Amino acid sequence: MNVRFDHIALALPRMADATPFLVGVLGGAPAFGADSGVYRFGQWRFANGARLEVLEPSGNDGFLHRFLATRGPGIHHVTFKVPSLREACARAKAHGYEIVEENETNPYWKEAFLHPRQALGIVVQFAESARGGAAPSWTPPPAPPDAPAPVAIVGLRMRAHSRDRARTQWVTILEGEEAEAPDLSLVYTWPRSPLRIAIEIDAAREEGPLAIEFSGRRAVGVPQGRHPVLGAIFRQSARS
Repeated sequence: MNVRFDHIALALPRMADATPFLVGVLGGAPAFGADSGVYRFGQWRFANGARLEVLEPSGNDGFLHRFLATRGPGIHHVTFKVPSLREACARAKAHGYEIVEENETNPYWKEAFLHPRQALGIVVQFAESARGGAAPSWTPPPAPPDAPAPVAIVGLRMRAHSRDRARTQWVTILEGEEAEAPDLSLVYTWPRSPLRIAIEIDAAREEGPLAIEFSGRRAVGVPQGRHPVLGAIFRQSARS
């Protein structure tokens, strides 16, 4: 089993506010979700099998409350399924990364995180999962009827200060494959995943996510800048 880029997650005050765009515009279909007690999540699947996740806070306090109060809605993290959580964490530590909230108490879902101040401006989740355990029961929020044909979610475009920083994170630690795109961005892919990471190198500007990229054969109306509800930029890519 290889490392897999599993999904991109966004944080919103209310998950239900995402469906007019994720379903009504992008054509996503509900996949699964659950309530952790601290937050609720839901995932929507797209034409190429890629998934976008939406997190909403529950209770009166927690990490999502703090994230939304500081940054507002937007891209929260990327999740990578790893064959061994301990080995992935060891690779990260060997390159100076601090592991945050490592948790192996659930035998079916072991996880740990890289903090965005080290991880190119985004939270990175490592997850070691195993078959078994009770499947969560999830009722997705209401969605617009007659959804259009789904687009393909291509991946996440980001900015990094240097090629070395990008390569350490996405190749050395997360075992992706690197290529250079015609626009000179660096593209990282994983053989078992439909999603990619595209990196623009700019030493003078802040590191972090720039846009969720999608492709499709139909016209898709997306805002020019950040989506007013989801807080992320959605950009159509030439990749099919």
